Amino acid sequence: MSYRKYCNSLTEYKRFRTREVRVGNIGIGGDNPIRVQSMTTTDTMDTEATVAQSIRMIQAGCELIRITAPSIKEAENLANIKAELKRRGYDIPICADIHFTPNAAEIAATIVEKVRVNPGNYADRKKFETIDYTDESYTAELKRIRERFIPLVEICKKHGTAMRIGTNHGSLSDRILSRYGDTPLGMVESAMEFLRICRDLDFHDIVLSMKASNTQVMVQAYRLLVATMLENDMNYPLHLGVTEAGEGEDGRIKSAVGIGTLLEDGLGDTVRVSLTEEPEFEIPVAQELVARYTKRTQLQKPIPAFNGSYPIDPFQFFKRGTNTVVNIGGENVPRVVADLSDKEVVTPANLFAFGYNYSVELDKWNITDLACDYLFIGDKQLEFEIPGTLGIIQNLNCWNAERERHYPLFTAAEFLLSDTVSDSLNFISVRINDLNEALINRISNGENTVLVLESSNAHALSELRRAICILTENNSSIPVIVRRNYDLDENAFQLYASTDVGGLLVDGLSDGCWITDPNVPNKVLNSTSFGILQAARARTSKTEYISCPSCGRTLFDLQETTAKIRNRTDHLKGVKIGIMGCIVNGPGEMADADYGYVGTGKGKITLYKGQEVVRRNLPSEEALEALEELIKEHGDWVERPQIAE
Repeated sequence: MSYRKYCNSLTEYKRFRTREVRVGNIGIGGDNPIRVQSMTTTDTMDTEATVAQSIRMIQAGCELIRITAPSIKEAENLANIKAELKRRGYDIPICADIHFTPNAAEIAATIVEKVRVNPGNYADRKKFETIDYTDESYTAELKRIRERFIPLVEICKKHGTAMRIGTNHGSLSDRILSRYGDTPLGMVESAMEFLRICRDLDFHDIVLSMKASNTQVMVQAYRLLVATMLENDMNYPLHLGVTEAGEGEDGRIKSAVGIGTLLEDGLGDTVRVSLTEEPEFEIPVAQELVARYTKRTQLQKPIPAFNGSYPIDPFQFFKRGTNTVVNIGGENVPRVVADLSDKEVVTPANLFAFGYNYSVELDKWNITDLACDYLFIGDKQLEFEIPGTLGIIQNLNCWNAERERHYPLFTAAEFLLSDTVSDSLNFISVRINDLNEALINRISNGENTVLVLESSNAHALSELRRAICILTENNSSIPVIVRRNYDLDENAFQLYASTDVGGLLVDGLSDGCWITDPNVPNKVLNSTSFGILQAARARTSKTEYISCPSCGRTLFDLQETTAKIRNRTDHLKGVKIGIMGCIVNGPGEMADADYGYVGTGKGKITLYKGQEVVRRNLPSEEALEALEELIKEHGDWVERPQIAE
């Protein structure tokens, strides 16, 4: 397919050059470093608590602080917060977060250095109605929006206040949804409506964002935004974030899949990682993601350029068509390969970390939802019977062809020379330079072969993507498992692996993952593998929580509540539960969720099935039991399985 440009290069790391926007004493975009920011979770009217939390964020490395201003009184109190921070020696820029209240935005813009507006609800009220617009009636709506928005733009121009036009996937207006649907295109057009007004008024101190909880939608929307900007001679800075990423390992993995995929292509000028944790804990995660690119241009190795075409649609998800080999490729979910080749002896106990629990007393295996699909043992031999769902990979020279579900791993050279192959499944370890005419001809018609694709390039995602495209260009449908070997601490490993593997999965380019790191426990290696597949929407293996990061609008303790809901529901494989602190982050923001738990007043919770209210304003002490009953009513509840000791 022809390539609609969305980044500087598909094969070389080059940061996309945007215009500089000054926000107080820092610059975003241009030649500035990628900035790291976060958002307070305190009540904006509590000046002392907000200042104290802001200082903790600054000390963690936060460069810009966002504070919610849901009404005029909160907007006015931003002056007190700003003054107190300055009195204590902190001159950090503040961004006021605005949703439904233009008058609060106009006040905030005279006080702080930046305002964020959400075009989905700044001039609209969402009713989840489908409206059949004529061109004339749609134009009338745009005129109404223009009249509502112009006063804020004029105030920002007068006071030198920057603006973020921040589209959220879950809060697109009924107008946008009616014309463009719940799509990346709708997200981009939602921002463009406001951006066109700014440009008409010669206002350009603008940062743009396209946030979504669905990583595929988020990545596609940002790419489409950049492509649209390039076609309209625009280059505004980008604020990157995966909204409602959640907490803990899952939140970090999901953030890295979305944010990291875009950073790899040189997109992004400021980053916010949205975790359901204290905001100062978000900063080190964002810093780790960003730090990877400070020396990328010096460390990367050359990658073969594309020959005029790009066989991927970067704005829509299509899984690469591949052969089915045993349970890999075709319509199968991506597979997880675990690695125990470093063990002197492999025992049943070693498999515990990879989801297989052997009961000596019962002489049986218990297999969890996070059970790996294949196990690489290198030159080892197993002295026990393996579980019925597990495949074993061995180096060719030690491959035991007589044992059921044991498969050989070839190098490219070995495969070209060998006459001995498995009748059912062969793995070939390759790098991009191995994909020559001889190997491609040998494997092109193979129905029992899977490539294990590796890279040692610092710019690995692009090299792996280019290698898979070489197969596509040569009409090869061989499945590909991506193998990455790291030597990092646990935190960096999770973020880097999520970027490298998750970025390929978001584009539908991988049939499995195989990740290793000698510094990371096997259980974490395994949970990270499954977490990446789930975050990229490639394979569901556990409950998914779409949980907002909290802010001053939040009506209950999000961290405590999320922990309680997770404790009761984390065995419900494939169920998606949205946990939202207020109605702003309510039914729209949790658009993907099966069930919703939303704060609608102090001590009051409203429950949703999809986007439909089913129980309104429940006392919070009754809401968790009611949520469980709701899940049972709709047939999605199962009892927690008992694991034999």
